[in-house]
Amino acid sequence: SGPMTSHTIDRMTVHHTASLLEGNQMAPALARVHENRHMVDQGWVDLAYHFLVDANGNVYEGRPVTAVGDTMTDYDPTGHFLVCAEGDFNNQAIPAAQVSAVADVLAWGSVPFEVDPSTIQGHRDWATTSCPGDNFYSLISGGNLEQAVRDRIAAGAPGLSILCGDAAEQRVADIEAGLA
Repeated sequence: SGPMTSHTIDRMTVHHTASLLEGNQMAPALARVHENRHMVDQGWVDLAYHFLVDANGNVYEGRPVTAVGDTMTDYDPTGHFLVCAEGDFNNQAIPAAQVSAVADVLAWGSVPFEVDPSTIQGHRDWATTSCPGDNFYSLISGGNLEQAVRDRIAAGAPGLSILCGDAAEQRVADIEAGLA
């Protein structure tokens, strides 16, 4: 652990957790497992990604977007806006709600950082890995994700509402109860 390293975002990279998500109620617990693995096991200062998106499209904030992410592979994530989808998309389909929320987050990031959606790539484009899984990567390589992001920007890029305190705790409780 230690201080975070600042960077300027100039590209967008999509990941998956490679953890099978069998029910979205488990997403908050898995997010905590990933955070623990990254901070305790790897010694990183926070979750490796800027945002994590669950199967129902709930967005979890990771490390600040102004800070360089981390990776267990051999690429330098400096300049990368890192969005991770919860699930193992080599072994499960990616839900439409999750794809939609990932596109929302990428559109949100594209505007303030002035990053063209053409920079969207998968982790596998930068390192020897199957991440973000074949079922998700096909949306990247086929241009579907980029087009969804462009459509959102053209319609007025979505904002992100950050929940803190009681509101955040209630949202997590709702997700764990299968209500969100």
